[in-house]
Amino acid sequence: MLINLSISNIVLIERLNLSFGAGLNILTGETGAGKSILLDALSLALGARSDTGLIRHGCDMASVTAVFDDCGNAVNDILTENGIDKSEGVILRRTLSTDGKSRAWINDVPVSARTLKAVGDALVEIHGQFANHTLLNPSTHRATLDRFAEKNIAGFSDLLINTKHAYAQYHDAEVRFAELTDLLTRTESERDFLAHNVAELKALNVAPGEEEELSNRRSAMMNAEKNAAILKDALEMLNGHGTSLDAQLFNVAHILQRIKTDPNPYSDQIDKLYNAAEIISDVVGALEPESMDVDDMDSIEERLFAIRAAARKHRVQADELPVKLQEMASQLDALDNSDAELKRVGALRDSALARFNALASELSSARTVAASKMRDCILQELPDLKLGSADFAVEISHTSPSLSGTDDVLFMIKTNPGSPFAALHRAASGGELARLMLALRVVLSGSENEHVFVFDEVDTGISGATASAVGCRLNRLASSSQALVITHSAQVAGYADKHFKISKTVADGKTTTSVAEIGTDERINEIARIISGAEITPESITMAKTLIKG
Repeated sequence: MLINLSISNIVLIERLNLSFGAGLNILTGETGAGKSILLDALSLALGARSDTGLIRHGCDMASVTAVFDDCGNAVNDILTENGIDKSEGVILRRTLSTDGKSRAWINDVPVSARTLKAVGDALVEIHGQFANHTLLNPSTHRATLDRFAEKNIAGFSDLLINTKHAYAQYHDAEVRFAELTDLLTRTESERDFLAHNVAELKALNVAPGEEEELSNRRSAMMNAEKNAAILKDALEMLNGHGTSLDAQLFNVAHILQRIKTDPNPYSDQIDKLYNAAEIISDVVGALEPESMDVDDMDSIEERLFAIRAAARKHRVQADELPVKLQEMASQLDALDNSDAELKRVGALRDSALARFNALASELSSARTVAASKMRDCILQELPDLKLGSADFAVEISHTSPSLSGTDDVLFMIKTNPGSPFAALHRAASGGELARLMLALRVVLSGSENEHVFVFDEVDTGISGATASAVGCRLNRLASSSQALVITHSAQVAGYADKHFKISKTVADGKTTTSVAEIGTDERINEIARIISGAEITPESITMAKTLIKG
Protein backbone atom coordinates (compact mmCIF):
# COMPACT_ATOMS: atom_id res chain seq x y z
CA MET A 1 0.00 0.00 0.00
CA LEU A 2 1.18 3.52 -0.86
CA ILE A 3 1.16 5.38 2.46
CA ASN A 4 2.95 8.60 1.56
CA LEU A 5 3.85 10.67 -1.49
CA SER A 6 6.20 13.66 -1.11
CA ILE A 7 6.69 15.99 -4.08
CA SER A 8 9.07 18.95 -4.40
CA ASN A 9 9.29 21.41 -7.33
CA ILE A 10 7.31 19.44 -9.89
CA VAL A 11 5.65 21.82 -12.43
CA LEU A 12 3.03 23.73 -10.38
CA ILE A 13 3.71 21.83 -7.15
CA GLU A 14 6.16 23.64 -4.90
CA ARG A 15 6.02 21.25 -1.95
CA LEU A 16 3.46 18.57 -1.17
CA ASN A 17 3.19 15.75 1.34
CA LEU A 18 0.23 13.37 0.98
CA SER A 19 -0.73 10.48 3.25
CA PHE A 20 -2.96 7.89 1.61
CA GLY A 21 -5.02 5.22 3.31
CA ALA A 22 -6.34 1.75 2.59
CA GLY A 23 -9.29 1.36 0.26
CA LEU A 24 -10.44 3.93 -2.28
CA ASN A 25 -8.55 7.25 -2.40
CA ILE A 26 -10.34 9.78 -4.62
CA LEU A 27 -8.74 12.94 -6.04
CA THR A 28 -10.94 15.65 -7.54
CA GLY A 29 -10.51 19.24 -8.63
CA GLU A 30 -11.36 21.75 -11.29
CA THR A 31 -10.06 21.30 -14.81
CA GLY A 32 -6.46 22.54 -14.99
CA ALA A 33 -5.93 22.38 -11.24
CA GLY A 34 -3.05 19.98 -11.69
CA LYS A 35 -4.46 16.45 -11.31
CA SER A 36 -2.23 15.13 -14.09
CA ILE A 37 0.82 16.61 -12.34
CA LEU A 38 0.28 14.17 -9.46
CA LEU A 39 0.40 11.28 -11.92
CA ASP A 40 3.52 12.78 -13.52
CA ALA A 41 5.21 12.93 -10.13
CA LEU A 42 4.12 9.45 -9.03
CA SER A 43 5.22 7.98 -12.36
CA LEU A 44 8.63 9.63 -11.98
CA ALA A 45 9.05 7.97 -8.58
CA LEU A 46 8.04 4.64 -10.13
CA GLY A 47 10.75 4.81 -12.80
CA ALA A 48 9.12 6.62 -15.74
CA ARG A 49 11.38 8.36 -18.27
CA SER A 50 12.73 11.60 -16.81
CA ASP A 51 11.80 14.93 -18.40
CA THR A 52 13.41 18.23 -17.34
CA GLY A 53 10.14 19.91 -18.29
CA LEU A 54 8.73 18.57 -15.02
CA ILE A 55 11.03 20.83 -12.96
CA ARG A 56 9.22 23.86 -11.54
CA HIS A 57 10.19 27.12 -13.21
CA GLY A 58 13.05 28.82 -11.41
CA CYS A 59 14.22 25.66 -9.59
CA ASP A 60 17.38 23.65 -10.17
CA MET A 61 16.07 20.29 -8.99
CA ALA A 62 12.84 18.35 -8.46
CA SER A 63 12.31 15.30 -6.27
CA VAL A 64 9.62 12.73 -5.51
CA THR A 65 9.48 10.13 -2.74
CA ALA A 66 6.90 7.32 -2.58
CA VAL A 67 6.65 5.22 0.60
CA PHE A 68 5.04 1.76 0.62
CA ASP A 69 4.43 -0.18 3.82
CA ASP A 70 4.65 -3.64 2.27
CA CYS A 71 5.35 -5.39 -1.01
CA GLY A 72 4.64 -8.63 -2.83
CA ASN A 73 6.85 -11.55 -3.87
CA ALA A 74 7.91 -9.95 -7.16
CA VAL A 75 9.25 -6.85 -5.37
CA ASN A 76 10.94 -8.97 -2.70
CA ASP A 77 12.81 -10.90 -5.41
CA ILE A 78 14.07 -7.70 -7.06
CA LEU A 79 15.18 -6.18 -3.75
CA THR A 80 16.95 -9.38 -2.70
CA GLU A 81 18.72 -9.59 -6.07
CA ASN A 82 20.03 -6.04 -5.59
CA GLY A 83 21.00 -6.53 -1.93
CA ILE A 84 18.43 -4.06 -0.62
CA ASP A 85 17.02 -4.45 2.90
CA LYS A 86 13.20 -4.47 2.97
CA SER A 87 12.49 -4.81 6.68
CA GLU A 88 11.13 -1.23 6.88
CA GLY A 89 8.96 -1.41 3.75
CA VAL A 90 9.87 0.17 0.42
CA ILE A 91 10.88 3.81 -0.14
CA LEU A 92 11.32 4.94 -3.76
CA ARG A 93 13.10 8.26 -4.28
CA ARG A 94 13.91 10.07 -7.51
CA THR A 95 15.59 13.40 -8.21
CA LEU A 96 15.79 15.31 -11.47
CA SER A 97 18.07 18.28 -12.18
CA THR A 98 17.96 20.89 -14.94
CA ASP A 99 21.11 19.44 -16.56
CA GLY A 100 19.06 16.32 -17.38
CA LYS A 101 20.66 14.11 -14.74
CA SER A 102 18.34 11.81 -12.84
CA ARG A 103 19.18 9.74 -9.74
CA ALA A 104 17.18 7.01 -8.05
CA TRP A 105 17.23 5.27 -4.66
CA ILE A 106 15.35 2.37 -3.10
CA ASN A 107 15.53 2.32 0.70
CA ASP A 108 18.42 4.82 0.41
CA VAL A 109 20.39 2.44 -1.83
CA PRO A 110 21.33 3.99 -5.22
CA VAL A 111 19.79 2.04 -8.11
CA SER A 112 19.45 2.37 -11.86
CA ALA A 113 16.30 3.80 -13.42
CA ARG A 114 15.70 0.34 -14.87
CA THR A 115 15.68 -1.28 -11.41
CA LEU A 116 13.47 1.50 -10.06
CA LYS A 117 10.99 0.92 -12.89
CA ALA A 118 10.96 -2.85 -12.31
CA VAL A 119 10.06 -2.28 -8.65
CA GLY A 120 7.60 0.47 -9.54
CA ASP A 121 5.79 -1.71 -12.09
CA ALA A 122 5.53 -4.50 -9.51
CA LEU A 123 4.11 -2.13 -6.87
CA VAL A 124 1.72 0.08 -8.83
CA GLU A 125 -0.51 -0.54 -11.84
CA ILE A 126 -1.54 2.67 -13.60
CA HIS A 127 -4.54 2.88 -15.90
CA GLY A 128 -4.40 6.11 -17.82
CA GLN A 129 -1.86 8.27 -19.63
CA PHE A 130 1.12 6.39 -18.15
CA ALA A 131 -0.52 2.98 -18.41
CA ASN A 132 1.59 0.07 -17.27
CA HIS A 133 -1.20 -2.47 -16.70
CA THR A 134 0.24 -5.88 -16.14
CA LEU A 135 -2.70 -7.46 -17.96
CA LEU A 136 -1.73 -5.75 -21.24
CA ASN A 137 1.36 -7.96 -21.34
CA PRO A 138 0.35 -11.30 -22.95
CA SER A 139 3.14 -13.09 -21.05
CA THR A 140 1.15 -12.55 -17.83
CA HIS A 141 -2.14 -13.99 -19.08
CA ARG A 142 -1.49 -17.66 -18.29
CA ALA A 143 -0.44 -16.91 -14.72
CA THR A 144 -3.45 -14.60 -14.33
CA LEU A 145 -5.83 -17.30 -15.53
CA ASP A 146 -4.17 -19.80 -13.20
CA ARG A 147 -4.65 -17.53 -10.18
CA PHE A 148 -8.32 -17.13 -11.10
CA ALA A 149 -8.60 -20.91 -11.46
CA GLU A 150 -6.98 -21.51 -8.07
CA LYS A 151 -9.74 -19.39 -6.56
CA ASN A 152 -12.63 -20.85 -8.59
CA ILE A 153 -11.72 -24.43 -9.61
CA ALA A 154 -11.46 -27.08 -6.89
CA GLY A 155 -8.16 -28.97 -6.88
CA PHE A 156 -6.54 -26.68 -9.46
CA SER A 157 -3.62 -25.71 -7.20
CA ASP A 158 -2.67 -29.36 -6.60
CA LEU A 159 -3.01 -30.10 -10.32
CA LEU A 160 -0.69 -27.20 -11.18
CA ILE A 161 1.90 -28.33 -8.60
CA ASN A 162 1.77 -31.97 -9.78
CA THR A 163 2.23 -30.84 -13.40
CA LYS A 164 5.30 -28.81 -12.44
CA HIS A 165 6.81 -31.78 -10.59
CA ALA A 166 6.07 -34.13 -13.49
CA TYR A 167 7.72 -31.77 -15.98
CA ALA A 168 10.78 -31.39 -13.73
CA GLN A 169 11.17 -35.20 -13.59
CA TYR A 170 10.72 -35.50 -17.34
CA HIS A 171 13.19 -32.68 -18.02
CA ASP A 172 15.86 -34.22 -15.76
CA ALA A 173 15.45 -37.61 -17.47
CA GLU A 174 15.58 -35.98 -20.91
CA VAL A 175 18.83 -34.17 -20.06
CA ARG A 176 20.39 -37.43 -18.77
CA PHE A 177 19.19 -39.29 -21.86
CA ALA A 178 20.83 -36.69 -24.12
CA GLU A 179 24.10 -37.00 -22.19
CA LEU A 180 24.12 -40.78 -22.56
CA THR A 181 23.25 -40.56 -26.24
CA ASP A 182 26.20 -38.26 -26.72
CA LEU A 183 28.41 -40.80 -24.96
CA LEU A 184 27.30 -43.56 -27.31
CA THR A 185 28.00 -41.49 -30.40
CA ARG A 186 31.67 -41.13 -29.49
CA THR A 187 34.03 -43.01 -31.78
CA GLU A 188 35.49 -46.42 -30.97
CA SER A 189 38.94 -44.89 -31.21
CA GLU A 190 38.07 -42.65 -28.25
CA ARG A 191 37.13 -45.74 -26.26
CA ASP A 192 40.38 -47.44 -27.25
CA PHE A 193 42.26 -44.30 -26.25
CA LEU A 194 40.62 -44.32 -22.81
CA ALA A 195 41.23 -48.05 -22.35
CA HIS A 196 44.92 -47.68 -23.28
CA ASN A 197 45.44 -44.80 -20.87
CA VAL A 198 43.59 -46.52 -18.04
CA ALA A 199 45.70 -49.66 -18.49
CA GLU A 200 48.87 -47.58 -18.68
CA LEU A 201 48.13 -45.67 -15.48
CA LYS A 202 47.02 -48.80 -13.66
CA ALA A 203 50.33 -50.47 -14.57
CA LEU A 204 52.25 -47.39 -13.45
CA ASN A 205 50.26 -47.38 -10.17
CA VAL A 206 51.50 -44.01 -8.95
CA ALA A 207 51.07 -43.34 -5.24
CA PRO A 208 50.45 -39.81 -3.92
CA GLY A 209 53.78 -38.23 -2.97
CA GLU A 210 55.81 -40.92 -4.75
CA GLU A 211 57.38 -38.54 -7.26
CA GLU A 212 58.72 -36.30 -4.46
CA GLU A 213 60.04 -39.29 -2.53
CA LEU A 214 61.85 -40.72 -5.57
CA SER A 215 63.29 -37.32 -6.40
CA ASN A 216 64.68 -36.97 -2.86
CA ARG A 217 66.21 -40.48 -2.97
CA ARG A 218 67.79 -39.81 -6.36
CA SER A 219 69.30 -36.54 -5.08
CA ALA A 220 70.68 -38.32 -2.01
CA MET A 221 72.29 -41.06 -4.13
CA MET A 222 73.83 -38.55 -6.52
CA ASN A 223 75.29 -36.64 -3.55
CA ALA A 224 76.68 -39.92 -2.14
CA GLU A 225 78.51 -40.56 -5.41
CA LYS A 226 80.12 -37.13 -5.33
CA ASN A 227 81.08 -37.60 -1.66
CA ALA A 228 82.79 -40.93 -2.45
CA ALA A 229 85.16 -39.19 -4.86
CA ILE A 230 86.05 -36.62 -2.22
CA LEU A 231 86.71 -39.34 0.38
CA LYS A 232 88.94 -41.18 -2.08
CA ASP A 233 91.08 -38.06 -2.51
CA ALA A 234 91.34 -37.62 1.27
CA LEU A 235 92.39 -41.26 1.78
CA GLU A 236 95.03 -41.00 -0.89
CA MET A 237 96.49 -38.04 0.97
CA LEU A 238 96.47 -40.01 4.24
CA ASN A 239 97.97 -43.07 2.63
CA GLY A 240 100.86 -41.12 1.08
CA HIS A 241 102.87 -43.18 -1.41
CA GLY A 242 101.87 -46.67 -0.43
CA THR A 243 102.29 -46.53 3.35
CA SER A 244 99.48 -45.10 5.45
CA LEU A 245 100.12 -42.22 7.77
CA ASP A 246 99.09 -44.23 10.88
CA ALA A 247 101.57 -47.01 9.94
CA GLN A 248 104.36 -44.47 9.57
CA LEU A 249 103.59 -43.09 13.06
CA PHE A 250 103.62 -46.62 14.55
CA ASN A 251 107.01 -47.24 12.89
CA VAL A 252 108.46 -43.97 14.28
CA ALA A 253 107.25 -44.92 17.81
CA HIS A 254 108.83 -48.41 17.47
CA ILE A 255 112.17 -46.89 16.44
CA LEU A 256 112.18 -44.45 19.38
CA GLN A 257 111.53 -47.35 21.78
CA ARG A 258 114.94 -48.84 20.89
CA ILE A 259 116.82 -46.01 22.66
CA LYS A 260 118.97 -47.67 25.35
CA THR A 261 118.80 -44.97 27.99
CA ASP A 262 116.72 -46.01 30.97
CA PRO A 263 114.35 -44.45 31.50
CA ASN A 264 113.69 -43.55 27.85
CA PRO A 265 113.73 -39.74 27.62
CA TYR A 266 111.19 -39.88 24.73
CA SER A 267 108.54 -41.99 26.42
CA ASP A 268 105.96 -39.15 26.38
CA GLN A 269 106.54 -38.53 22.67
CA ILE A 270 106.29 -42.25 22.01
CA ASP A 271 102.88 -42.40 23.75
CA LYS A 272 101.65 -39.39 21.76
CA LEU A 273 102.80 -41.04 18.52
CA TYR A 274 100.89 -44.22 19.40
CA ASN A 275 97.77 -42.19 20.28
CA ALA A 276 98.00 -40.15 17.09
CA ALA A 277 98.44 -43.33 15.05
CA GLU A 278 95.29 -44.86 16.61
CA ILE A 279 93.26 -41.67 15.97
CA ILE A 280 94.38 -41.53 12.33
CA SER A 281 93.58 -45.22 11.96
CA ASP A 282 90.00 -44.55 13.21
CA VAL A 283 89.65 -41.60 10.82
CA VAL A 284 90.80 -43.68 7.85
CA GLY A 285 88.29 -46.38 8.74
CA ALA A 286 85.46 -43.87 9.01
CA LEU A 287 86.34 -42.28 5.67
CA GLU A 288 85.79 -45.48 3.74
CA PRO A 289 82.93 -44.65 1.19
CA GLU A 290 79.67 -46.62 1.33
CA SER A 291 79.17 -49.11 -1.40
CA MET A 292 76.53 -47.98 -3.97
CA ASP A 293 73.96 -50.14 -5.79
CA VAL A 294 74.12 -48.90 -9.38
CA ASP A 295 71.08 -50.95 -10.35
CA ASP A 296 68.99 -49.28 -7.59
CA MET A 297 69.99 -45.85 -8.89
CA ASP A 298 68.98 -46.84 -12.43
CA SER A 299 65.58 -48.16 -11.30
CA ILE A 300 64.83 -44.96 -9.37
CA GLU A 301 65.67 -42.78 -12.36
CA GLU A 302 63.63 -45.01 -14.69
CA ARG A 303 60.59 -44.87 -12.35
CA LEU A 304 60.90 -41.13 -11.89
CA PHE A 305 61.13 -40.59 -15.64
CA ALA A 306 58.01 -42.72 -16.26
CA ILE A 307 55.95 -40.84 -13.65
CA ARG A 308 56.95 -37.43 -14.98
CA ALA A 309 56.32 -38.47 -18.58
CA ALA A 310 52.78 -39.62 -17.62
CA ALA A 311 52.12 -36.33 -15.82
CA ARG A 312 53.18 -34.35 -18.93
CA LYS A 313 51.08 -36.54 -21.15
CA HIS A 314 47.90 -35.96 -19.15
CA ARG A 315 48.76 -32.34 -18.32
CA VAL A 316 48.49 -32.77 -14.57
CA GLN A 317 50.83 -32.78 -11.59
CA ALA A 318 52.39 -36.15 -10.76
CA ASP A 319 50.39 -36.36 -7.51
CA GLU A 320 47.16 -35.91 -9.54
CA LEU A 321 47.74 -39.04 -11.67
CA PRO A 322 45.67 -41.30 -9.33
CA VAL A 323 42.72 -38.88 -9.66
CA LYS A 324 43.17 -38.79 -13.44
CA LEU A 325 43.14 -42.58 -13.49
CA GLN A 326 39.89 -42.66 -11.52
CA GLU A 327 38.32 -40.06 -13.81
CA MET A 328 39.23 -41.90 -17.02
CA ALA A 329 38.21 -45.25 -15.53
CA SER A 330 34.77 -43.76 -14.74
CA GLN A 331 34.48 -42.48 -18.30
CA LEU A 332 35.45 -45.87 -19.67
CA ASP A 333 32.97 -47.57 -17.37
CA ALA A 334 30.26 -45.15 -18.50
CA LEU A 335 31.04 -45.96 -22.13
CA ASP A 336 30.98 -49.68 -21.45
CA ASN A 337 27.68 -49.48 -19.55
CA SER A 338 25.98 -46.57 -21.33
CA ASP A 339 23.88 -48.79 -23.58
CA ALA A 340 22.12 -50.46 -20.66
CA GLU A 341 21.91 -47.17 -18.77
CA LEU A 342 20.49 -45.49 -21.87
CA LYS A 343 17.67 -48.00 -22.00
CA ARG A 344 16.95 -47.52 -18.30
CA VAL A 345 16.94 -43.71 -18.51
CA GLY A 346 14.93 -43.84 -21.75
CA ALA A 347 12.23 -45.87 -20.02
CA LEU A 348 12.26 -43.45 -17.10
CA ARG A 349 11.97 -40.50 -19.47
CA ASP A 350 9.07 -42.07 -21.40
CA SER A 351 7.25 -42.81 -18.16
CA ALA A 352 7.76 -39.25 -16.89
CA LEU A 353 6.64 -37.82 -20.24
CA ALA A 354 3.48 -39.92 -20.21
CA ARG A 355 2.66 -38.72 -16.69
CA PHE A 356 3.37 -35.11 -17.64
CA ASN A 357 1.22 -35.34 -20.79
CA ALA A 358 -1.68 -36.76 -18.78
CA LEU A 359 -1.43 -34.03 -16.16
CA ALA A 360 -0.91 -31.31 -18.80
CA SER A 361 -4.04 -32.49 -20.61
CA GLU A 362 -6.01 -32.42 -17.35
CA LEU A 363 -4.57 -28.98 -16.59
CA SER A 364 -5.58 -27.73 -20.04
CA SER A 365 -9.13 -28.94 -19.49
CA ALA A 366 -9.27 -27.20 -16.11
CA ARG A 367 -7.99 -24.00 -17.70
CA THR A 368 -10.70 -24.22 -20.34
CA VAL A 369 -13.32 -24.45 -17.59
CA ALA A 370 -11.70 -21.56 -15.71
CA ALA A 371 -11.55 -19.48 -18.92
CA SER A 372 -15.28 -19.98 -19.44
CA LYS A 373 -16.02 -18.93 -15.84
CA MET A 374 -13.75 -15.91 -16.16
CA ARG A 375 -15.52 -14.87 -19.38
CA ASP A 376 -18.94 -15.20 -17.74
CA CYS A 377 -17.83 -13.13 -14.75
CA ILE A 378 -16.36 -10.37 -16.91
CA LEU A 379 -19.35 -10.24 -19.24
CA GLN A 380 -21.59 -9.70 -16.22
CA GLU A 381 -19.55 -6.60 -15.35
CA LEU A 382 -19.47 -4.98 -18.81
CA PRO A 383 -23.06 -3.74 -19.34
CA ASP A 384 -23.09 -1.58 -16.20
CA LEU A 385 -19.76 -0.07 -17.33
CA LYS A 386 -21.23 1.05 -20.69
CA LEU A 387 -19.42 -1.81 -22.42
CA GLY A 388 -22.49 -3.92 -23.13
CA SER A 389 -21.51 -4.38 -26.78
CA ALA A 390 -18.06 -5.64 -25.88
CA ASP A 391 -17.13 -9.28 -25.63
CA PHE A 392 -14.26 -11.01 -23.86
CA ALA A 393 -12.64 -14.36 -24.58
CA VAL A 394 -9.69 -16.40 -23.39
CA GLU A 395 -7.76 -18.06 -26.21
CA ILE A 396 -5.91 -21.22 -25.13
CA SER A 397 -3.45 -22.65 -27.64
CA HIS A 398 -0.88 -25.43 -27.56
CA THR A 399 2.74 -24.54 -26.92
CA SER A 400 5.99 -26.26 -26.02
CA PRO A 401 6.00 -28.26 -22.75
CA SER A 402 7.09 -26.34 -19.67
CA LEU A 403 6.60 -26.26 -15.92
CA SER A 404 3.22 -24.65 -16.63
CA GLY A 405 2.01 -27.41 -18.94
CA THR A 406 1.45 -27.10 -22.68
CA ASP A 407 -0.90 -24.10 -22.84
CA ASP A 408 -0.40 -20.57 -24.08
CA VAL A 409 -3.08 -18.12 -22.92
CA LEU A 410 -4.14 -14.85 -24.55
CA PHE A 411 -6.92 -12.51 -23.42
CA MET A 412 -9.02 -11.30 -26.36
CA ILE A 413 -11.61 -8.51 -26.63
CA LYS A 414 -13.91 -6.99 -29.19
CA THR A 415 -15.64 -3.70 -28.44
CA ASN A 416 -18.13 -3.59 -31.31
CA PRO A 417 -20.55 -6.26 -32.61
CA GLY A 418 -19.42 -7.83 -35.86
CA SER A 419 -15.78 -6.91 -35.38
CA PRO A 420 -13.27 -9.72 -34.84
CA PHE A 421 -11.62 -10.47 -31.53
CA ALA A 422 -8.20 -8.88 -31.05
CA ALA A 423 -5.53 -9.07 -28.40
CA LEU A 424 -6.48 -7.10 -25.28
CA HIS A 425 -3.93 -4.31 -25.66
CA ARG A 426 -4.95 -3.59 -29.27
CA ALA A 427 -8.73 -3.51 -28.97
CA ALA A 428 -9.56 -0.55 -26.71
CA SER A 429 -8.18 2.79 -25.62
CA GLY A 430 -8.71 5.66 -23.20
CA GLY A 431 -11.60 5.48 -20.78
CA GLU A 432 -12.98 2.40 -22.53
CA LEU A 433 -9.78 0.49 -21.82
CA ALA A 434 -9.68 1.79 -18.24
CA ARG A 435 -13.22 0.50 -17.60
CA LEU A 436 -12.38 -2.82 -19.22
CA MET A 437 -9.30 -3.14 -16.98
CA LEU A 438 -11.49 -2.25 -14.02
CA ALA A 439 -13.89 -5.09 -14.89
CA LEU A 440 -10.97 -7.52 -15.19
CA ARG A 441 -9.43 -6.41 -11.93
CA VAL A 442 -12.72 -6.65 -10.06
CA VAL A 443 -13.22 -10.20 -11.32
CA LEU A 444 -9.64 -11.10 -10.36
CA SER A 445 -9.72 -9.34 -6.98
CA GLY A 446 -8.74 -11.65 -4.17
CA SER A 447 -6.51 -13.71 -6.46
CA GLU A 448 -4.28 -10.74 -7.28
CA ASN A 449 -3.94 -7.97 -4.72
CA GLU A 450 -0.25 -7.11 -4.63
CA HIS A 451 -0.63 -3.94 -6.71
CA VAL A 452 -1.70 -0.44 -5.85
CA PHE A 453 -4.15 0.51 -8.61
CA VAL A 454 -4.22 4.01 -10.09
CA PHE A 455 -7.09 4.98 -12.42
CA ASP A 456 -7.22 8.12 -14.55
CA GLU A 457 -9.89 8.86 -17.20
CA VAL A 458 -11.91 5.86 -15.97
CA ASP A 459 -15.07 8.05 -16.08
CA THR A 460 -14.46 9.51 -19.56
CA GLY A 461 -17.67 9.67 -21.59
CA ILE A 462 -19.94 8.26 -18.89
CA SER A 463 -22.36 9.62 -16.35
CA GLY A 464 -25.34 8.65 -14.24
CA ALA A 465 -25.85 4.97 -13.57
CA THR A 466 -22.71 3.99 -15.49
CA ALA A 467 -20.56 6.30 -13.36
CA SER A 468 -22.18 4.89 -10.24
CA ALA A 469 -21.38 1.35 -11.46
CA VAL A 470 -17.76 2.38 -12.01
CA GLY A 471 -17.58 3.82 -8.50
CA CYS A 472 -19.09 0.68 -7.01
CA ARG A 473 -16.55 -1.53 -8.75
CA LEU A 474 -13.66 0.70 -7.78
CA ASN A 475 -14.87 0.40 -4.21
CA ARG A 476 -15.00 -3.41 -4.51
CA LEU A 477 -11.51 -3.54 -6.00
CA ALA A 478 -10.10 -1.25 -3.31
CA SER A 479 -11.61 -3.34 -0.52
CA SER A 480 -8.94 -6.02 -1.08
CA SER A 481 -6.11 -3.69 -2.11
CA GLN A 482 -5.71 0.05 -2.56
CA ALA A 483 -6.86 2.31 -5.37
CA LEU A 484 -6.06 5.93 -6.24
CA VAL A 485 -8.60 7.43 -8.63
CA ILE A 486 -8.57 10.81 -10.34
CA THR A 487 -12.14 11.54 -11.34
CA HIS A 488 -14.55 14.20 -12.64
CA SER A 489 -17.55 12.07 -11.66
CA ALA A 490 -19.63 12.89 -8.61
CA GLN A 491 -20.92 9.31 -8.52
CA VAL A 492 -17.38 7.90 -8.42
CA ALA A 493 -16.24 10.47 -5.84
CA GLY A 494 -19.11 9.45 -3.56
CA TYR A 495 -17.48 6.03 -2.95
CA ALA A 496 -14.26 7.48 -1.52
CA ASP A 497 -12.74 6.14 1.68
CA LYS A 498 -10.43 9.16 1.55
CA HIS A 499 -11.14 12.23 -0.56
CA PHE A 500 -8.45 14.71 -1.66
CA LYS A 501 -9.17 18.07 -3.29
CA ILE A 502 -6.71 19.48 -5.81
CA SER A 503 -6.63 23.28 -6.01
CA LYS A 504 -4.67 25.90 -7.93
CA THR A 505 -3.81 29.31 -6.50
CA VAL A 506 -1.99 32.35 -7.89
CA ALA A 507 0.04 34.58 -5.57
CA ASP A 508 2.85 37.04 -6.27
CA GLY A 509 2.71 36.09 -9.93
CA LYS A 510 3.30 32.40 -9.19
CA THR A 511 0.84 29.56 -9.79
CA THR A 512 0.85 26.73 -7.27
CA THR A 513 -1.05 23.46 -7.05
CA SER A 514 -1.99 22.14 -3.64
CA VAL A 515 -3.72 18.99 -2.47
CA ALA A 516 -5.53 18.48 0.81
CA GLU A 517 -7.67 15.75 2.32
CA ILE A 518 -11.21 16.99 2.92
CA GLY A 519 -13.77 15.97 5.55
CA THR A 520 -17.50 15.36 5.31
CA ASP A 521 -18.72 18.96 4.89
CA GLU A 522 -16.01 19.82 2.39
CA ARG A 523 -16.74 16.60 0.53
CA ILE A 524 -20.38 17.55 0.20
CA ASN A 525 -19.41 20.95 -1.23
CA GLU A 526 -16.81 19.42 -3.60
CA ILE A 527 -19.21 16.79 -4.97
CA ALA A 528 -21.91 19.48 -5.28
CA ARG A 529 -19.45 21.57 -7.30
CA ILE A 530 -18.82 18.63 -9.62
CA ILE A 531 -22.60 18.25 -10.08
CA SER A 532 -23.62 21.86 -10.65
CA GLY A 533 -20.43 23.54 -11.79
CA ALA A 534 -19.22 26.91 -10.55
CA GLU A 535 -22.38 27.73 -8.60
CA ILE A 536 -23.28 25.29 -5.84
CA THR A 537 -27.06 24.98 -5.48
CA PRO A 538 -29.22 23.54 -2.70
CA GLU A 539 -30.24 20.80 -5.11
CA SER A 540 -26.62 19.87 -5.80
CA ILE A 541 -25.94 19.80 -2.04
CA THR A 542 -28.85 17.42 -1.53
CA MET A 543 -27.67 15.23 -4.40
CA ALA A 544 -24.11 15.24 -3.03
CA LYS A 545 -25.33 14.01 0.36
CA THR A 546 -27.17 11.23 -1.41
CA LEU A 547 -24.11 10.16 -3.41
CA ILE A 548 -21.71 9.98 -0.47
CA LYS A 549 -21.61 6.36 0.67
CA GLY A 550 -21.54 5.62 4.36
